[in-house]
Amino acid sequence: MAVAVRPMMGVGSGCCSLRPPPPRQSLPNFFLSRCPNLSSSSSLILGRRKRSGAGVVVMSMEAGIGVMGTKLGMMTYFEPEGTVVPVTVVGFREGNIVTQLKTPDTDGYQAVQVGYRRVRDRKLTKPELGHLKKADAIPMRHLQEFRLQSIDGFEPGQRLVVEDIFKEGDLVDVSGNSIGKGFQGGIKRHNFRRGQMTHGSKSHRALGSIGAGTTPGRVYKGKKMPGRMGGTKTKVRKLKIVKIDSDLRVVMIKGAVPGKPGNLLRITPAKIVGKNIPKN
Repeated sequence: MAVAVRPMMGVGSGCCSLRPPPPRQSLPNFFLSRCPNLSSSSSLILGRRKRSGAGVVVMSMEAGIGVMGTKLGMMTYFEPEGTVVPVTVVGFREGNIVTQLKTPDTDGYQAVQVGYRRVRDRKLTKPELGHLKKADAIPMRHLQEFRLQSIDGFEPGQRLVVEDIFKEGDLVDVSGNSIGKGFQGGIKRHNFRRGQMTHGSKSHRALGSIGAGTTPGRVYKGKKMPGRMGGTKTKVRKLKIVKIDSDLRVVMIKGAVPGKPGNLLRITPAKIVGKNIPKN
């Protein structure tokens, strides 16, 4: 018996034939392909994606070179006109030395790598010691990069002086790891409102509803729920420098900054649109 074979839909040269999807472009390359007037160096302004574990971190451009410091604590400061303001005292250990210059030819972007906090040689690995030896720098614990539009005027082994970078009255952005709070509930972690404490209520600090029923039949990603609180990188923007003491090697910054005393801080010039950051 002859059996008729029906051609499969989507296979062959018909209108439903399968075609491989076009290759996807990254966001900077997408804009560069639409704007031929932009150079390859202009992609730095659009941002560069950097793999960090399972997530993707977008590295942003800094308004200027910064320094690293150590949080010493908070105190009260009297301004010349008599105003009392709370300030955070940031000290500077030995370090803040340029260890490497990254260029578009070698690394694909422009950045200045800075080291901070001197340690003993045995605290570092041989590759780390060799990397610092190339810059003729002392052994340092922390290495961070500052992405800049231009790295002219910097060289390996150069020591960054706080008084040359910042002045009293300047606005700065301070970033560091926030204080870890451990596993917390919705009220403390997300500022939820509690339920009734009387009238037969059995849910005083519980979340309540976390989603609909059959539709969608699941809990949406990103739902605010109890979990681990704090211990993440946090940035506080546009804080004012009220005092720079060269003898004590400390800087007094108005307001609070992330972390406990002894926490590592990253201080950079504040990003102000129209002044040190372009409007477009």
